[in-house]
Amino acid sequence: MPTFDIVSKVDQAEVSNAVDQARRELATRFDFKNTDSSIDHKDLEITLQSETEDRLRALVQLLEEKLVKRKVSLKALEFGKVQEASKGASRQVITLKAGLSADNTRAINKWVKEHGPKGIQSSTQGDQVRVTGKKRDDLQAVIAGLKEEDFGLPLQFENFRD
Repeated sequence: MPTFDIVSKVDQAEVSNAVDQARRELATRFDFKNTDSSIDHKDLEITLQSETEDRLRALVQLLEEKLVKRKVSLKALEFGKVQEASKGASRQVITLKAGLSADNTRAINKWVKEHGPKGIQSSTQGDQVRVTGKKRDDLQAVIAGLKEEDFGLPLQFENFRD
């Protein structure tokens, strides 16, 4: 029986590369000179810091541009509130969403049951959803439908088997 898995992953190597590129551009751009702006990346958190909220927004835009160029979906970013840091500076923490939560898997299963062709079944397996069906074309229709639907996080489709 044909199957495929629905997962949500973030390529950490690409995120690291994008952060490094943003840091390099930050060091050379004239509009960031003497603003004490910085980007720190640890595991699934990116911390941005700058003198003013305007510079912080420009820093977020710079990071987003680099992530998009590296093909990291912006849906994987969860922006925290802008906080006040020392000396009147502003700080913002961005968390990377990786993996499907129980709520997300439930929403995907519900969507597949409601919108999928007849004979398609889905089941949750840890932090992924396995979809099975009798026809390969039906599974491809489910993938196309899921790509159009917005679940608020990036979805990848893996292990397509006949």
